[in-house]
Amino acid sequence: MAKLNTRAGADARHMRTGKDGAFYSSDGVLLATIESFQSQAAFNNAKYSVLGDAQEHEGLNTFGITFTASQVVIEDDQFIEDLFDFMNEQIMPEWSFQGVLQGRNGSQERVVYREVIPSGTIDLQNIGVGDAIKRSWSFFVNQVPELQSRLTVDR
Repeated sequence: MAKLNTRAGADARHMRTGKDGAFYSSDGVLLATIESFQSQAAFNNAKYSVLGDAQEHEGLNTFGITFTASQVVIEDDQFIEDLFDFMNEQIMPEWSFQGVLQGRNGSQERVVYREVIPSGTIDLQNIGVGDAIKRSWSFFVNQVPELQSRLTVDR
């Protein structure tokens, strides 16, 4: 029997792991203490119904981009300094970041996040016995992320 889905087993040599990713400032400086990061888009649709149609419909209303990161606390850095400055002076910090995934063939997936501000809860201190001390960050992205480049696979 022939294999029906020839794309399902994609070339496993091109599978990526966390060691292939990096997190940079907008100036291209590697933010090496970031253990992990994640960006997500959330879509909020407006529901509506029309006369003569029992089916409910949805149309795009709004969307938002959130960005979360886990930082290994090695030393206090600009992020926490900016946050404490904001709490004292009440001038909101604004950051821009680049998330990068390096492909095996040298290609890169690079996404730029601009006008990133703190949102939700942020760990000021999070200390427990027997584990690396980490600080969780939560951000909201106020500009649409820009896909600057994407991974390719040579076949």
